[in-house]
Amino acid sequence: MQYYSTNNPELKSDLKNAVIQGLASDKGLFMPENIPVLPNSFWDKLPNMSLGEIGFETLKYFFCPEIPEKEFKELTNEAFNFPIPLKEVSSDISVLELFHGPTLAFKDIGARFLARVIARFTKDYGKDINVLVATSGDTGSAVANGFIGVQGVNVFVLYPKGLVSDVQEKQFTTLGQNITAIEVEGTFDDCQSLVKTAFMDDELKKQLTLTSANSINLARFLPQMVYYFHAYSQAVKKGIEDLVVCVPSGNFGNLTAGLIGYKMGLPIKHFVAATNINDIVPKYLETGDYNPCSSIATPANAMDVGDPSNFIRIQELFKHKREAINSVVKGISIDNNSIFSCIKDVFEKENYILDPHGAIGYKALEKTLVQGEHGIFLATAHPAKFPETVEKIIKKEIVQPERLKVFCKGRKQVESSSIEYDTLKKVILNKALKG
Repeated sequence: MQYYSTNNPELKSDLKNAVIQGLASDKGLFMPENIPVLPNSFWDKLPNMSLGEIGFETLKYFFCPEIPEKEFKELTNEAFNFPIPLKEVSSDISVLELFHGPTLAFKDIGARFLARVIARFTKDYGKDINVLVATSGDTGSAVANGFIGVQGVNVFVLYPKGLVSDVQEKQFTTLGQNITAIEVEGTFDDCQSLVKTAFMDDELKKQLTLTSANSINLARFLPQMVYYFHAYSQAVKKGIEDLVVCVPSGNFGNLTAGLIGYKMGLPIKHFVAATNINDIVPKYLETGDYNPCSSIATPANAMDVGDPSNFIRIQELFKHKREAINSVVKGISIDNNSIFSCIKDVFEKENYILDPHGAIGYKALEKTLVQGEHGIFLATAHPAKFPETVEKIIKKEIVQPERLKVFCKGRKQVESSSIEYDTLKKVILNKALKG
């Protein structure tokens, strides 16, 4: 499989270079040159497959034979080794709980996979790899915990100061070792812009080998398709049909992965792209005007993105035809008051605790489902990661999982940067060359 740049289809790369580079040399995102349709035999076996087996069977088309199949099967079994249950919340809405991994967020799926792929590709590389990642919340902790202790890899996590929850911050600022947390005096979009600027800095790249762990890296977002197949498998066994999947969306890598699964044959009726008030994509789907802007802080902080990098990939999947996207994806935005009221109502009526991102998914389904459809929303993070918001609404203390308690006891270790790129560059060079 070759991978082409979204800026120039003629610019192609093999898998290894695409993963290590993160971005194409013309600053485009890598896309697979073709998307296979899964054979009938896959669907026959699907209800009895484990998560690791689903990962192997769906991802092998993109990662093998560059990674030998036997080795790749071991990799997927190791990366996808925790439960992702589908649970009924109300009569026509179910939740896919993606928060049972090491950092209690859906990013664990992509980050654990990416860490193992990069570790394999850089085993005999001869020099350190420096992973840059911008986070609005859960990406940083998942990537940091996926790569911690990996020899020959330095990780730099950029995050907006004061704009992630205390629990999220502790999960990536207390690790030390090969993980450097950098708090930026700005927004997530500023952090993302700094990472992109670093990749365009030829002087920096002469001194260091850089790669990305954000969903711009194809080995981060592609594995996220696995849980869509897993959700469908569980739904089939429960006798659920006419499925609509709602994806709380920020940088749109999660939805992109689901849509690639759809192109491979996943029988989803349609997807709902649910955003918070950072509604650039829903407005585009309605009007045809794509107007990126500065992000606005909300209780669903992981979705506070004003210029989602991965939306270009969705446009590529549908040949840049808005009508084609609209035939499969509905866009909707949910305001802050609706987030709060949804958390309260679902807890009181269904005895289920939503985090702010999950509340957006549930509310979006309430607004868009029609009779006969069954909605599945993705619960992307454990509600215990947002106690400041959730406990105030439900008037109840959330039981904190043991692995969260461990993070919260750690000592915060951070570097600081302004939104000026030269400040960040000095921090990276100092840490990487010193190490």
